[in-house]
Amino acid sequence: MSDPVWSRDEIESPCIRICVVHPATRLCTGCLRSIDEIGAWSRMTPEARRNVMEALPERASLHKQRRGGRAARLKR
Repeated sequence: MSDPVWSRDEIESPCIRICVVHPATRLCTGCLRSIDEIGAWSRMTPEARRNVMEALPERASLHKQRRGGRAARLKR
């Protein structure tokens, strides 16, 4: 839309609608934000949002290691 009322200059949420909190890291497995960051997102300043967004790539490695699953059970 070209209506200035609907144009916003803010950082979009990294949410991908896979909202599951990892038990060990306490981060959402979808967007990698903490529960506090998710809850405060709408009230954060653009700078605070930018800081969170910059930290997300570093957090991705925290969820790469799987805890088991079917393959682990079959190896026994």
